[in-house]
Formats: sequence, C-alpha cells, structure tokens
Amino acid sequence: MNDLRIEGLTKAYGPDGDVLRGLDLTVPGGALAAVLGPSGCGKTTLLRIVAGFLRADAGTVTVGGRLLGGPGTHVPPERRRIGIVPQEGALFPHLSVARNVAFGLTGPDRGARRRRTEEMLELVGLAGYGDRMPHELSGGQQQRVALARALAPEPVLVLLDEPFNALDSALRAGVRADVRAALRATGATALLVTHDQQEALSTADLVAVVRGGRVAQCAAPEEVYRRPADPWVAGFVGDAVLVPGTVADGTATTALGPVTVPETAASREGTVLLRPEQLRLAEPAGAPARGTVVDVRFYGHDAMVTVDVDGLGAPVDVRAAGPVTVRPGEAVGIRVTGEATLHP
Repeated sequence: MNDLRIEGLTKAYGPDGDVLRGLDLTVPGGALAAVLGPSGCGKTTLLRIVAGFLRADAGTVTVGGRLLGGPGTHVPPERRRIGIVPQEGALFPHLSVARNVAFGLTGPDRGARRRRTEEMLELVGLAGYGDRMPHELSGGQQQRVALARALAPEPVLVLLDEPFNALDSALRAGVRADVRAALRATGATALLVTHDQQEALSTADLVAVVRGGRVAQCAAPEEVYRRPADPWVAGFVGDAVLVPGTVADGTATTALGPVTVPETAASREGTVLLRPEQLRLAEPAGAPARGTVVDVRFYGHDAMVTVDVDGLGAPVDVRAAGPVTVRPGEAVGIRVTGEATLHP
C-alpha cells in the first residue's frame, strides 16, 4: 500500500521564519488524512513540500517506501506520481471536461485513454459530461472534474488543498461526500489540507491537528474530538467547556457537580474538559449546578445556551437539541452526562 511517512520535516523562511519544526506524520495506505490547523501553522508549506514544489530544510518524505525528499534527494514534482486537487478546481478553460481529465494520461493507446477518462467521470458522477466546457459546470461539478483529473493517472498519493472553500455551505457537504466516496473506490491515499473543523471531522479517516509547525495530535476523528491531547486542541476542533476540578476515585469535583473521568486519571487537580452537548439544562431545584442564562443562539438543529454558573466565575455553553424555551435572565440548573477528560 502507498503509505505516506513524513519524519522530522523542517522549513524556515529567513532566519526567524520557522514554519515547520520537526513535523512527523504517518498516513496508512488507502486512508484519507486531514491536516487541520489555524492560518500560519504550516499546512500549505507541508503540502507544497510533499508535492515537490518546495524543498525542506531537514526531514524526509516517503510514499510507499520510496524516498521523495530528504538529505541529498529531491524527486521533481512530475516524477512523484502525486495527484493534486487545488482550490476552485483550476481546470484548463480552453479544454473540454474529457480533455481536462485526460491531461495527465500518457501512452500511445488513445482508446485506453478514452476509456480511463470515461471511467473517472463515471466514478465522480459526471458520466456524459465529457464534451462540456468548464464554464458550463457548477462549482461542485468543477471540483469533481478536478478530482477525476487527479485520479486518472493512478497516483500513489492525492493532495487536496482546501478544495471546498469556494463552494456554498449547501453544496459543500454533498461534494465532500462524493470526493470521499471516489477516493475510497480507488483505494487512493490522500491528504486533505483544511482549516474547517467540521470538514476534517466528517470527511477524514485520520485528523492531524497542527500547531506551531508540529502535529499536536493525530488520531481518528472521534478520538481527537472526545479525547483531545490538550485544552488547545479541544478548543480548536470544537466547542469546549473547561472547568477546574479535583479528582479522586474516578470522579472530578467541579463547579458543575461531580464529573466522571477515566479511571487512569490520578488523584490531582487539573482542568476538566467537556463538550457543550454533555451539559443538560434542568430545573434549578436539585440540580448539581445552577446559574443564569446569559444568551441563547438558535441554529435550527440545535441551540447554544450560555449560562453564568454560580461559583464558577465564567459562563459555559450548553448545546440543547430541539426547541429551547429558556430566555436570558432565567435561572436554570445544569447536569453533566458522560465522561470527561482531565488535563494538567
């Protein structure tokens, strides 16, 4: 399988411009990994080094056991067998859809190239679109053509550079699902660079959260969300509720009441991490914690209720499903469900 292995990758722009600082990342063959991080963390630099457009200052890039970049080695981009899906498709405007897809195909057999092109268009749900021009397609269709073009030469690795950025929210989810299905159908190994947390969690098999030029955590999406490596990762990949707590016998004593933590957590003080959906609104009487509603934000499928909790000194967010009847100024109770994680 064409696994991707990045070890000790370092890149600086100028004497004080370190971007990557010994980054390590392994993507198993056939997996889709999302590289997630804030602006300036090194995502784009990482992608350009893997593609061969930039040379790293140190470290190695290996795909399927083949060294593509390292000390004394730099395989040029055209010889790396890496497909790239850029932002906004970047199709050749003067070529038809079929000729765009066939652009990277070589060999004298025109029939084989035509069959491969048709096969790729069918894979991305655009069978029969070969004679159209790029300007006749929607943004989502253009992105699927760009994916078909990247997959046509059977690359060892596919790089996706924030490919859904230009799509509106209604279209984005469908195109993401189509891209994921096409990658899985071909068994391609892929690296998706994004700053969209929802996109990373819902699309990828692995999520690598990058902070300051290094991978802060790399794990399955649910693992990153449920058991983040530290409070910064927790806050970056979703909404987080952080409260001080003292642990004893698998239970943390907090201003929100008793909270279950992993049995491996030692008896100590630390920061208890919860997600807003783990908090439940309740009647004030008898609730482990009480407070006053500060704000209510309605999102359709749920609502976020901000509560100023008595004795905590800071408001917390409660994600409530269904109709929410509470209003700012009302007294409410809070109960905690599920297990929290504990951080120093």
